[in-house]
Amino acid sequence: MTAQHPLSSSRIAGDELAQRMRTLGAAARAASAELARASTRVKNHALLAIAASLRARGGELLTENARDLDAARSTGLEEPMIDRLRLSEKSIEAMADGLEQVAALPDPVGEISDCKRRESGIVVGRMRVPLGVVGIIYESRPNVTADAAALCLKSGNACILRGGSEALHSNQAIAISVRAGLAEAGLPAAAVQVLATTDRAAVGHLVAMPEYVDVIVPRGGKGLIERISREARVPVIKHLDGNCHVYLDDSADATRALAIVLNAKTQRYGVCNAAESLLVARSAAGRLLPDIARQLAGMGVELRCCADTLELLRQSAVDARLLKPATEADWYEEYLAPILAVRIVDGIDQAIAHINHYSSHHTDAIVTDSHEHAMRFLREVDSSSVMINASTRFADGFEYGLGAEIGISTDKFHARGPVGLEGLTSQKWVVFGNGEVRGG
Repeated sequence: MTAQHPLSSSRIAGDELAQRMRTLGAAARAASAELARASTRVKNHALLAIAASLRARGGELLTENARDLDAARSTGLEEPMIDRLRLSEKSIEAMADGLEQVAALPDPVGEISDCKRRESGIVVGRMRVPLGVVGIIYESRPNVTADAAALCLKSGNACILRGGSEALHSNQAIAISVRAGLAEAGLPAAAVQVLATTDRAAVGHLVAMPEYVDVIVPRGGKGLIERISREARVPVIKHLDGNCHVYLDDSADATRALAIVLNAKTQRYGVCNAAESLLVARSAAGRLLPDIARQLAGMGVELRCCADTLELLRQSAVDARLLKPATEADWYEEYLAPILAVRIVDGIDQAIAHINHYSSHHTDAIVTDSHEHAMRFLREVDSSSVMINASTRFADGFEYGLGAEIGISTDKFHARGPVGLEGLTSQKWVVFGNGEVRGG
C-alpha cells in the first residue's frame, strides 16, 4: 500500500483507527470541494486514464484476484460469493468499458432546469449539484470499486470505498489504477480512497461521520445492510434483498413466458435481480406451468410450491425430487440459489396483492398480452422497477443506460431503483434577479 493511504494494516488500535478515519474523512471532504469545481473535461480525462491503466495492468489484477479466490475457497466462502468475487479478462475489459461509457455520458453537475419567471420578475430554477462525499461499503464484486469510482468522479463526488475482506487484494490492485488516473488528470488522490484495512470497526466509524460523509451506500448481504442501517448517522441509500417476482397473466404467451422465466431465474442465481418467486394466473396454469417446471427442473432448480401447484405438477412428469411444499417463509425468501417459489393465484388482483405483501420492492415483472392488466401492474406494484414482458435481470444501471450503477435503492426518497449519476446529485434552488426586492 502506498504511503499516502492512512489505513494500511488489517488491525489498528481503537483510538488510532478512529483518528485515522477522521483524517481520511477530512481529506475526502477537501477533495470533494476540488471535484465539485472540476470541469467535465478533467473528470473525463481521469476516467479514460483509469480505463487505460486497468487494461494495461490486467495481468496484475488477475494475479491479485487469484490470491483472493484461493483464500475464499480455503475459508469455505459460499459459491455465489466466490462467483461475485471472480475476475476474468472479460470482466476487466467490462470494467474499462464501463469507465469509458460513464465518460461519454452527459455531466449532470451544473445543469439548470425548471426555470420559471415569477410575477415579481425573478426567475426561479433548480441546479444539479454533487452530494459531496459518498461512502460505499460492499462485499465481493471487485468491479464495484471501478464502477463506484467512475460514477462518483463524474458526478463530482469524493468517495470512500470499503470492500469486503475477501476481495482485499483485488480492490487494492484496482485502486492503483484509480490513483494513476487521478494523478494524470491532476485531481487529488483523496478523491477516491479505497480502505486497505479489513477491520470491521472501520465501517462503524465511516457510517458515523456526518461531518465528513454525506451519504452511505451499502452493497452486500442483508446482514451487512441491516447493520449499516442500524448504526449509520449518515443518510443511507439501500435495498435489503431482492425477492423479485414474475407473474404470468391469463393471456401470457407461452413461448414468451418460458423464455422470460428461464432467463430471470437461471441466467445467474447469485444476483439481486434474479427471480425468486413465480406467480401464475389460475386460468393459465395448466397451459403454462408444466412445461416451465419441466425446463426448470431439468436445470436442477428446486420448486417450492403452493398446494395447487404441487397437485398440478405431480401430474405433469416433473421430477418429484425437485418439488417441495412451500412454507410461509418461502414467499419472502431471496434464495440466490437454484430454488424458486411458485404459486397459482386467482388473477391479477391476487398477484398484485401477493407481490406488494411479500416482495422486497426491488423488481417485479408481468408477462401479459393485456394492455389493461399491464398498465394496472405498472401503477399498482410498489417496487423500484416494474416490467412488462421482460426479464427481471434487466434491472441494472448498465441496462438502463446509466453507464454503471452505485447500487439499487428500494427507498422512496431521493433515489429509487438503480442509482447512477443523477442519483449521486441533488438539486438546489437558484434565483436570477435584476434588482428585484420583495414587497410587504
